[in-house]
Formats: sequence, structure tokens, C-alpha cells
Amino acid sequence: MGEPSQIALPLAARAPAGALRIVVGSANAAVIEALQTPEHWPFHVAVLIGPPRSGKTVLGRWVQSLHGAGQLDVIDDAETLDETALFHRWNAVQQGGSREGSALLLIANADPDHGGWRIALPDLASRIGGSLQLEIRAPDDEMAGELILAHAQQRGLILADGASDYLVPRTTRSFAAIEALVAAIDRISLERQTPATMSVWRAALEALHGPEQQRLF
Repeated sequence: MGEPSQIALPLAARAPAGALRIVVGSANAAVIEALQTPEHWPFHVAVLIGPPRSGKTVLGRWVQSLHGAGQLDVIDDAETLDETALFHRWNAVQQGGSREGSALLLIANADPDHGGWRIALPDLASRIGGSLQLEIRAPDDEMAGELILAHAQQRGLILADGASDYLVPRTTRSFAAIEALVAAIDRISLERQTPATMSVWRAALEALHGPEQQRLF
């Protein structure tokens, strides 16, 4: 796979960088490709799961903007909804529902590395199992570096050269941990009123991972 890239998503963002962006890399490239062709989904239904802060909701809104709300329905936090209601919604898509030809994307906050989405209702489980399964995995080192830079850009945070090379081996390889790390760097930089250089990176790593992190410096 080539180097990670970023796609602009048509959503408002609080960051000065403007359009909200999501990094495309090993963890989500196949998911993004599949989301763009709901006409190819088995039974016109896809299920998107992934770890926290991995961009599932953002991707759902993005793909819905490509096809229109009348052509693609997106149900976020699907794992929290009544399973009987979801069962009927799945069946409605097969029958055309109130919008003939519409597809359905179910987004569940379920980490595929910890069992995925566990469904108690047998009829729903069998139907969900027959739908397209899309999983966002943990980022690799290359994507983690791109995520650090993307989060910094969205915050208007200028990182000194070499930030990704220094930080990636020293932090947890997860979307949530990387986002938290950049937030900590930003906070400490503001508190100290100093640029986000190595001393700030070290303080942020220690704040998140504890003093044992010093062994890596």
C-alpha cells in the first residue's frame, strides 16, 4: 500500500485548518473504497465497526453526502438501538421501504479486536452477518505518523521537525491515544507558552504514559 493520504470531508470543523479531514491509510483504505459503492453491498446493507475515535461517524456522514439521504440511510451507534427495530429496518431495505432502492449503513462502536458487535437477537444476527462487514483496524506506524500531523494541523499546532518519527515509537497505536497525545502536546505548549518541541513532546508522553516512558528518551 502507498503512503497514507488525507481526504477532505464536507463538514464544519472547529480547527482553523477549515474542512475536516480524515487520514487514509492501512487501517481504513479498504473501508473507504467499499463505502463509495453501496450498490454493490450484499442486501444493500453494510456494517461499519471500529475502535473509538477512528472516524466512523465522519465517514458515515461523508458517504451519505456522496449519495444523498434519500439513497443511503446511516444509523450511528447502532449497537445501542433496539434490536427488533433494527431487524425491521433491515427488512424494510430489502422491500424498498419508503425510499425505493435505498441502502443502509449501520455504524457500531465495537472494536473488532475485542469481539466486534455482539447481537443477542438471532434473526438480526443472521441478517447482519450476511451484510457487508467493514472494519477499521488500528493504524500502523506510517498512518500513526500521518494522524499526529493531521490532528496538529486541525488544532493549528505547529510541531517541530521530526515530531512523528519521535512520537510514533513511544505512544500507543490507537486512534484515541494518538488524538489524546496531540491534545496533550497542544495543552502543554500553551501552558508553557513555548513551541511544541521535544521537551513538550516528552512532557506529553509522560503525562499520558507515566514516568517509565523516560526509558525511551
